[in-house]
Amino acid sequence: MPDGTIEQKKGRKFDQVLAGARQVFLSDGFDGASVDDIARAAGVSKATLYSYFPDKRFLFMQMAKTECQRQAETTLEAVDIAAPIETVLRDIASQMVNFITSEFGQRIFRICVGESDRFPELGREFYESGPKMVRDRMVDVFHLAIERGELQIDDVTLAADQFHELCKADLFPRMVFSMASEFTEAEKMRVVDGAVDVFMARYGV
Repeated sequence: MPDGTIEQKKGRKFDQVLAGARQVFLSDGFDGASVDDIARAAGVSKATLYSYFPDKRFLFMQMAKTECQRQAETTLEAVDIAAPIETVLRDIASQMVNFITSEFGQRIFRICVGESDRFPELGREFYESGPKMVRDRMVDVFHLAIERGELQIDDVTLAADQFHELCKADLFPRMVFSMASEFTEAEKMRVVDGAVDVFMARYGV
């Protein structure tokens, strides 16, 4: 069966199929989504869908990977790494918190976790295509800030992971345990400010 390493066929209706898949998967979940519904939402035939994606699992993996990469790239492009590190951290934290609490972020996380026992590659693809991209970029940012004398960090990879966890404080547990699914700007900014303050208190020069 496909494992996500298959050479992906592209064509003029590729993005159209992914858009339909995004709509149906996020609405119905992995098990609830049918190929018929995805083809209908995409406005293509099942034959066209299968010409791009040999099965539903591979389609989901490519949809999740594409969306996570887009979200990660958007996060990174929105940050001016030449700014003072505290400003950079605040911008990154805001992007992280907004993604974690977004409808897409919540749904894709639940699907990947829910299917991780049967399809562990789903979780790996999700991590590699999104969180890891941001983590690697943060490591680069930290190295630059260290060179500028703004941060003092021995283990930059650990520091990147710590910052990511700080950005999940309070909101993420409430979301995972279905205590809340929507958060106010004040709630999100409280976490952003706290993450930056704690990180700078530990690593700031």
